[in-house]
Amino acid sequence: MATKKTASTAKKKSTTKKSAPVAKKTTTTVKTVSASSRAAKKFSFSRSPLLAASVAEFIGTFIFAAVVIAVSGQPLFILFGLAAIVLAIGAMSGAHVNPLITVGAWATKRINGARAVSYLVAQVLGAMMALVVMSAFVNAAPEVSDQAAQFGQTAPELFKAAAIPEGKEWVVLSAELLGAVVFGFAVASAMRMKERFSAAFTVGGGLYVGLLLAGSAASYVGASAVLNPAVAGALQAVQWDLWPIMVYVLASLVGGVLGFALNDLVTKESEAKY
Repeated sequence: MATKKTASTAKKKSTTKKSAPVAKKTTTTVKTVSASSRAAKKFSFSRSPLLAASVAEFIGTFIFAAVVIAVSGQPLFILFGLAAIVLAIGAMSGAHVNPLITVGAWATKRINGARAVSYLVAQVLGAMMALVVMSAFVNAAPEVSDQAAQFGQTAPELFKAAAIPEGKEWVVLSAELLGAVVFGFAVASAMRMKERFSAAFTVGGGLYVGLLLAGSAASYVGASAVLNPAVAGALQAVQWDLWPIMVYVLASLVGGVLGFALNDLVTKESEAKY
């Protein structure tokens, strides 16, 4: 009897010893799976794949730049055009369609660097494509006859931004900076809204107010306000010269970052508990 008990006890011990490594392997597998899931969450690009979101940004910027050219930069029409674009592609990419917004969102850590670079490339390409397409339409228009010209009829021309007047560069830069801050602040507020229609019209309304302020100030000296570095290229405002780049690229980007940062500061202070 003692021998049988000893033998059964030995079998139990050997079984226990053999099963121990299996438990370790299972634990290691669980740890590996959890680590990989954490890595996947860390490097995921929102709900949409980066490529699909970038294509959406290309399409949205193309439409927006074409609308701005078609309506000759009228702020009210731009408001509804931008609101419609935000509703159309907002769920796919966030509907930045503007380097000002992308850089502001990246500077305030709303998006990562890879997404920001991809968006910027898509936005510039979309705006340039709009310039090419709209130029082709205008060039396809028939020539004005001499008889029609006598009655004041002229050939259609592609809408473009006014040149920056010499000696008034700082006025135009200040106007662009002010409008960009207002627009960036409004978009940062819209990003916190859960209701899509409210967010879309907040973005469109923010651009409308920014264009009214900046456009009015710039028009006093015979210049234009754009508040979008990509669309500024489509409006032929950006040239390989110091002041056009300073006004329509750097001032817009800096204003967007300031608008986002100001919105974060105000929101943080309003939510603070005293």
